[in-house]
Amino acid sequence: MAKNVLHLIQCGMGQMSKGQKRIAAYILENYDKAAFMTANRLGKTTQVSESTVVRFASELGYDGYPSMQKALQEIIRGKLTSIQRIRASEDQMSGTDVLRGVMQRDMDSIRNTMEQVDRPSFDAVVARLIKAHHIYILGVRSSSFLAGYLNFYLHLIFKNVTLVQSSAAGEIFEQLVRIAPGDVLIGISFPRYSAAAVTAVRFARSRGAEVIAITDSEVSPLYHDAEAALLVRSDMISFVDSMTAPLSLLNALIVAVGQQMNQEISGTFAELESIWSKYDVFGKTEDEQ
Repeated sequence: MAKNVLHLIQCGMGQMSKGQKRIAAYILENYDKAAFMTANRLGKTTQVSESTVVRFASELGYDGYPSMQKALQEIIRGKLTSIQRIRASEDQMSGTDVLRGVMQRDMDSIRNTMEQVDRPSFDAVVARLIKAHHIYILGVRSSSFLAGYLNFYLHLIFKNVTLVQSSAAGEIFEQLVRIAPGDVLIGISFPRYSAAAVTAVRFARSRGAEVIAITDSEVSPLYHDAEAALLVRSDMISFVDSMTAPLSLLNALIVAVGQQMNQEISGTFAELESIWSKYDVFGKTEDEQ
């Protein structure tokens, strides 16, 4: 439904009331702005009541205004420039407590992920990682810190893990030149999707490696090139990509893999604790002095 919201509006205009037609006309002409307006603000902009906006969404087949709003956002998520995102955020955050508003949206993102994540896909990703000969992890731009975080912990679990640095496209291929059948590339990308990430994923597939995509939806260019995918929404808050939900999903993935590799992890951390103590890595507490 997300991809057809504008078509639904066009097809339904003949049966709409005058107020609903004003809403429809505004959305069709300004859907990039409407996608980030509250029902109240959209109502004021089109000179109708908030309840008329809510009924408008329901009559299109959505279970509420937020669902229609998400459908509009899905159309434009990968196309908005940073300036457009800032302007959209001004509509969303105007007159609100920024601290509370941002943290509430992060909480909602995690809650939605809990309800929507595909459990069989999650289990399939865990199984593929455990069987992989070599694991490569790639994230570009704002996804790079997610890749680094995942790399930090998978390095403690597996022996053969490579974080693909993405400072230059040529360097990506140099780091992936030995990728082969039996290996896995974890590609992480969210809107605006990085061309470098898409190219790297396709290169890995051409070499016979399996691809695991961690991305936001089935319209993501990484999704169609992946053998397995974990779909989780990032949120756009002004020019910032809120990665709260993707990071939480990665935490769950790391813990799930760790449970399967429990014996190996226990041995690794026992050795690390001995090394940390010998070289006083973390210093001594007052009780130990």
